[in-house]
Amino acid sequence: MDNHVLVTLPRIAATMGVPALWLRREALAGRIPCLKIGRSIRFYPPAVERALAERTAESGEKAEVAHA
Repeated sequence: MDNHVLVTLPRIAATMGVPALWLRREALAGRIPCLKIGRSIRFYPPAVERALAERTAESGEKAEVAHA
């Protein structure tokens, strides 16, 4: 995946290995960086990777992902 483009929710969820619904909820709650364009959400992969890595580091274990 080209890391210099914005990607859709389904694509970033599949790439990161997290459920799309969980990622959407986290993004809309402001815990995962995203860009809202109308009703669409786009993600910059390096920013999402950093946010997930920070969550992992803070918890001291694997990132907490509620599987929907």
